[in-house]
Amino acid sequence: MTNPDGHVTRPLAGGPALERTLFEVKKVVVGQDQMVERMLVGLLARGHVLLEGVPGVAKTLAVRTLAEAIGGTFKRLQFTPDLMPGDIVGTRVWRPSSDSFDTELGPIFANLVLADEINRAPAKVQSALLEAMAERQVTIGGRTFALPAPFLVLATQNPIESEGVYQLPEAQRDRFLLKVDVGYPSDVEELTILQRMSVDPPRAHLTLELADVEELQRATDRVFVHHAVAQYAVALVIATREPHRFGLGHLDGVIDFGVSPRATLGLVAAGRALALLRGRDYVLPGDVADIAPDVLSHRLVLSFEAVADGADPRALVGEVLGAVRMPEVAPGQHDSVVGATGHA
Repeated sequence: MTNPDGHVTRPLAGGPALERTLFEVKKVVVGQDQMVERMLVGLLARGHVLLEGVPGVAKTLAVRTLAEAIGGTFKRLQFTPDLMPGDIVGTRVWRPSSDSFDTELGPIFANLVLADEINRAPAKVQSALLEAMAERQVTIGGRTFALPAPFLVLATQNPIESEGVYQLPEAQRDRFLLKVDVGYPSDVEELTILQRMSVDPPRAHLTLELADVEELQRATDRVFVHHAVAQYAVALVIATREPHRFGLGHLDGVIDFGVSPRATLGLVAAGRALALLRGRDYVLPGDVADIAPDVLSHRLVLSFEAVADGADPRALVGEVLGAVRMPEVAPGQHDSVVGATGHA
């Protein structure tokens, strides 16, 4: 087997393990295939994931099930307006018996952390979480503590409530590799949920050890990215900053600020992870195009008028994808993507 650059590639050692992990999670979580796939993309690419959907669509269940499948520790943080930073990262506690302070580590010290309704917490809590997400460490009483590896924050937002919620700062939104919109299941999936979960619901079995996950993360880093694919990712990012260069002049007044260079890195990293999940050790342009709405849309800063008019960031990213020409780096590349996802 050769990659698009003509080099011989080896079979992916982690392919069967990833397939088994997907199977175990989907055994418990009915439907929501894209959410489950994107969660694994975030895990492989070491990027945090923001899940937005109404209550009851299996967001928490999916995160807990993934933790069970990879043998990692799982903690759920219920964000509320009265939450304090110490409730998340930990605090120093005075011990009269030893006449000294001890450090009590908080629930952030877990492999998979579910930040439930993240937009309900005030700015101080968001800043504490931001350090953990960005640096994978926390500071308590002047001492720095490293978080366990692998470490992944999966945060949820409820899009239908506006009371008692805070808008996530742009800097924090930028720290999420992916934002996934989680919708309702179909009627067939709803019936399956009723049959499968109402009595004796299934549990996921262990398919990976944490050391295997870290090895898969390193394998993701080695996935080949053709120069043309890298240029395509850069062009998509530039098109959000300078739409007129790509024939999208009407977006100049809609997008105030395009995405950051962190989005370029995230787009390639997520493309690598998606390619690995699809059984390849090289990235096709279709991988980048498929993952782009989840990587770019939440990073766009829209103008006041666009927000007032209800502009959809995902639709804007769709316009960008339509305007930027996808390169041809391998024969049949579109067929490969269609075969893996079911759509172009």
